[in-house]
Amino acid sequence: MGEESIAIANLPIIDLSSPDLDTTAATLRQACINFGFFYIVNHGVDKEMFKRLFEESKKFFTLPLEEKMKVARKGICGYTPLYHEKLDTASATKGDSKEFMDIGPFHDKDNDLNQWPSKELLPNWRPTVEAYHDKILTAGKRLYSLLALALNLSENYFEDIGALDPPMPFIRLLRYPGDLSYYTDEVLGASAHCDYGMMTLLATDGVPGLQVCREKDRQPRIWEDVRHIEGALVVNIGDLTERWTNNVFRSTLHRVVPTGQERYSVAFYLDPSHDLIVKCLETCCNDSNPPRFPPFRYIDYLLERFKGTFEA
Repeated sequence: MGEESIAIANLPIIDLSSPDLDTTAATLRQACINFGFFYIVNHGVDKEMFKRLFEESKKFFTLPLEEKMKVARKGICGYTPLYHEKLDTASATKGDSKEFMDIGPFHDKDNDLNQWPSKELLPNWRPTVEAYHDKILTAGKRLYSLLALALNLSENYFEDIGALDPPMPFIRLLRYPGDLSYYTDEVLGASAHCDYGMMTLLATDGVPGLQVCREKDRQPRIWEDVRHIEGALVVNIGDLTERWTNNVFRSTLHRVVPTGQERYSVAFYLDPSHDLIVKCLETCCNDSNPPRFPPFRYIDYLLERFKGTFEA
């Protein structure tokens, strides 16, 4: 099926520090309806923290494979090598050309499956990741409040229903090889997919490759490049938000294509409490537009989606 790439996606910019909540919420609403993607600025993560985060990420991924495999994936935490995940589960090709490390959540000490690289090899790795986690979680919670306002709900709606009690954030550090021999026409850095959860906050190192397809059911697909804005985070909403809002807000198909340059990024997935029962929001349904999805427990939905990805 033919596909084409066109110009740069003109994504909206959300200022998390703006005192004008009504205008910010209205802009966010249109971003979630029209794009499913947007940028955020004034999110609380400074340039130095980004610099340290990417330095530590590169140190980990340049370790020998046998060292990285000492923290191989268990459940949803740990290291995953090249080709072991395929996000486009409908494709018959091998997995995506990326390696990544998943960390989180941090709050549940009794069921903590996190694995950390050797302190002897990477003494600053864990403190750097944990510091970033704390900063980006604050930004994510702010976004939850703005999202509620954008849905014509009270600012504290998600907190009041227990979605943040506790939230389920985790961090994915990613590396995409620069050598084009790792790719084919069918094998991409990240194959076409929509994220599973509520929202993703993405930091990139400035190397291009991220593309979005705003009309995911259209053929041929038309892809737009997402440009890097220094200091901004790229945010997208996932399938959970699309279901929760009865398809009012939409998840957007995206992928990472090879450019011949090594690429690093850090995704922060901010999802609700695992035991939360997700049912259609009251402002997103009525008699003429009834709920499209039955209520479901978030963790059951998430594990089913992960199972499909890694089995593929």
